[in-house]
Amino acid sequence: MNAKPFTSGLSGNAPSITRVADRHWHALDDDLVVGRGYAEHRPDGRLFVSIDAWHDAAFDRLAESMLPELPAPLYTVVDEADTELTARWRRAGFTVRRREWEYVAPTDPQVTGLDKALPPPGVTIVPAGQADEGLLRAVDRAIRDEVEATTGWWQSMPAEVLPHPEGDTIVDPSKYAVAAAPDRYLGLIRVVTVIRPRIGLVAVRSGEQRRGIARALLAHALGTLHHSGFDSAWAEVQESNQAASALIESIGARSVSSNLELVR
Repeated sequence: MNAKPFTSGLSGNAPSITRVADRHWHALDDDLVVGRGYAEHRPDGRLFVSIDAWHDAAFDRLAESMLPELPAPLYTVVDEADTELTARWRRAGFTVRRREWEYVAPTDPQVTGLDKALPPPGVTIVPAGQADEGLLRAVDRAIRDEVEATTGWWQSMPAEVLPHPEGDTIVDPSKYAVAAAPDRYLGLIRVVTVIRPRIGLVAVRSGEQRRGIARALLAHALGTLHHSGFDSAWAEVQESNQAASALIESIGARSVSSNLELVR
């Protein structure tokens, strides 16, 4: 089978679809691969699909073949600016589940205004890699339970990209800094740096909110990145999470793009 990308027009015949592996399909035109489809479970249990195709006909044929063979619900994520791809998924029966704004935030405390953002009395910031793992897992679980009992938006947060055992929501404890009281942790922030720094999570126990803890966590994390030579960090915020949007925008972060999570 020739797996070279097919960049010119199709032959005129409808592409044929071959299932080459479990949850992996190819669209073929005269034995050339003109599209690929995949499906994979994310660690949160949801099934996400993707289709890479160079022509509408190949995309549509892959969707027609793949989707009936997969259990619903199915999810996919697209850049909202890619209107052509969004239209293709809509033709396949997907609708918008949520919108997520992507921000770029400065790290310089003089720019963010976080140079004087200190935690409230009795609260200290424990740097990433130094948190007690048991207390970290306890605050993570407590916050998740509080959110699910109220707004319920935790399930619509971006899916984790790293695998972890079922029920274990702390992928890598070394990535978390925490706000600590003498007997427990009150909040946490996760920063992951692969190609560029990304703030994956900032959260505070419900009874400790509006005390400046989230702002102090941001000040610590961004300040650490600044001292490490990074001038910016990325963050995603769900459109409906107005408190998070207000917090990130208050430090001078700017929205640069948006992603759509679609569901069928």
